[in-house]
Amino acid sequence: MKNLNLLCALLLFAVIGTRSIFAAPDAGNQTTHSYSARGVVEKIAPDHQQVTIHHQAIPGYMMEMTMDFPVQNTNELNGISPGDEITFTLVVNQTNDWVENIQRTGHTDKIMNMTSTMNMARNRFTQLKPGDLLPDGELLTENDQRIHLSDFRGKAVAFTFFFTRCPLPNYCPLMNRNFAATRDLILSMTNAPTNWELLSISFDPGFDTPKTLASYAGFYRGENTNHWLFAAATTNTLAEWAPCVGLIVMRQGNNISHNLRTIVLNPKGRIFRQFDGNQWTPQQLAGAILDATHGPMQMTSLPARAPMN
Repeated sequence: MKNLNLLCALLLFAVIGTRSIFAAPDAGNQTTHSYSARGVVEKIAPDHQQVTIHHQAIPGYMMEMTMDFPVQNTNELNGISPGDEITFTLVVNQTNDWVENIQRTGHTDKIMNMTSTMNMARNRFTQLKPGDLLPDGELLTENDQRIHLSDFRGKAVAFTFFFTRCPLPNYCPLMNRNFAATRDLILSMTNAPTNWELLSISFDPGFDTPKTLASYAGFYRGENTNHWLFAAATTNTLAEWAPCVGLIVMRQGNNISHNLRTIVLNPKGRIFRQFDGNQWTPQQLAGAILDATHGPMQMTSLPARAPMN
């Protein structure tokens, strides 16, 4: 727990508010909300498709925080540099979020570079690498049963972290949408292996009770529970795993600061592959799971699937 507390003190990343998107994604019937905001630019991606902003509190949606936002009109970042003070609009629907109407209003030299802070935090801890054994841990499932990761020995296991109150669709909801698509890909294959499992693990056990998890799971998984389980990590399990995989979780009242980690374990419980952030695709995860079950497979056996951004 000491390592986790120190790591959280070093890095405040992506503070998420408490408004929950607790509904099934429906691309054909989406409600879009727009929020006016202001903040300071910390980093701009080379292709201008993403910008890191430390923004002020957005009333009715999110508290003050620093996080990455997709940019749809990359031309709006022309002439914008780190340290620039800006106003912008945050646009959110059930499956996506982005910023637009970016306007420079000034400049400041007092910015907190979250990328440098993250690198400092990573350098202080040794993460596990492929082939390393992940420590066992206890989980409380949606069925109100206590299980251990070691219960899945003999199966390739892919797990990701989330919490049901996460408000931005490109964060926790995207992880579960990608898991749904990954499961569909593998189940649609003929002669696919059966020794695999998906785990969606909440780091908010106080709120994400078995009843809450079971209800939430239905929006992404439907009534078919085959190969996909929702659970919450105990405090001790989270403290044990977080430094091993570079997971950042910090609580501030009802708000939770976190980054994104998705890990694939081989049937012996050793790390096979880790996906950081939200840029991976269901096809990539499905391929890693299949490879983990019994060695590399031809990716041509998987139907093509566009990234879910």
